[in-house]
Amino acid sequence: MLQPLRTPGRRLSLLFVSGLSFFAASPSGAPVPVFEQGGAMSVEQVMAMPKIDAHAHLGALRPEQLRAFVAFLERTNFRWLTICTGGMSGSRLQQQIASAQEIHRAYPSRVAWATSFSLENWGQADWARAANATIDDGFAQGAVAVKVWKDVGMVLQDPDGRYVMIDDPRMDDVLGPLEKRGRPLVAHLGEPRNCWLPLDQMTTASDRRYFANHPQYHGLLQPQIPDYARQIAARDTMLERHPSLKVIGCHLASLEYDVDEVARRLDKHPNLAVDLAARIVHLQIQPREKVRAFILKYQDRILYGTDLQFGGGAGQAAGSDPAPALARMLAEYESDAAWLATDQDVPVERAREGFASKGLSLPAEALRKIYYENARRWYPGL
Repeated sequence: MLQPLRTPGRRLSLLFVSGLSFFAASPSGAPVPVFEQGGAMSVEQVMAMPKIDAHAHLGALRPEQLRAFVAFLERTNFRWLTICTGGMSGSRLQQQIASAQEIHRAYPSRVAWATSFSLENWGQADWARAANATIDDGFAQGAVAVKVWKDVGMVLQDPDGRYVMIDDPRMDDVLGPLEKRGRPLVAHLGEPRNCWLPLDQMTTASDRRYFANHPQYHGLLQPQIPDYARQIAARDTMLERHPSLKVIGCHLASLEYDVDEVARRLDKHPNLAVDLAARIVHLQIQPREKVRAFILKYQDRILYGTDLQFGGGAGQAAGSDPAPALARMLAEYESDAAWLATDQDVPVERAREGFASKGLSLPAEALRKIYYENARRWYPGL
């Protein structure tokens, strides 16, 4: 587990202004705009400024757990975008939607949400009508985006066994209305390239562990599933077919292995942005100056996100103490802040044992966009 990283210097306390603050308190107590404090920022300053985790997931929570979670968001000046992923299970999706709506209504300044649509009735005459009805109802209840998950391309099949890809013309019955109405699509399509490599050729220890423990998801061992190149090609075709559809490519648009590949898609598709969720480790193992130049060039099209989950599953049972999970979240947030904002060497055990990556020391303007402004722009209403 990553431990919190502390930077030297004075600790800043928060001054909350209308829920999200652009100010930090100096030792004298006078508010100082964070982004007038010079080109570089400390971990403390990043943690004090307003931030949006634009890719996260909330599970089942008891009232006291939810209160503890919201208090954590207030202390760290975060807002969460919790993303529903129903996919092949319509009942699971409806449970997620109901929970997200309830939490958003209770804490609208701290929790936003993205809806999705069910594929359970794929191929039936009313599939598109039902999918669009779910989406319309979600936006009526405050949703800011629609999620499409990797079960399109990797799970969903026609009766003849053919896998249904995102560029299937039948998907246009949902994608077209989204494009027409200006509703953003959160797209997790495909998996990291490591998914289709042998374990000993994977580039991160975290991917090797995951696919070793979950061989059913290891694409190399599932040759019937369309391969990595087909997944990416289908997504690219979808972008070309819907040039006005605002698409946020989850996980660096599944091009995490090389920022040049991400840049090529961003150059070709002005309707595309990417989030960093669960893929920062893949940036940390690439050449620092190459990654830094990429982020600075595309700083208007990169959204901070983590893919963190809180509540339900993953050792966070409905009755468990939330404190350990919140501590792990804080450690991850502080580690990310250290790597993005400072030039210190940040331990990255997810890459390999003993590995450290020198921080990017991004300027405050870029950090403000990545952590906050871009999410507000790409997800209207967030």
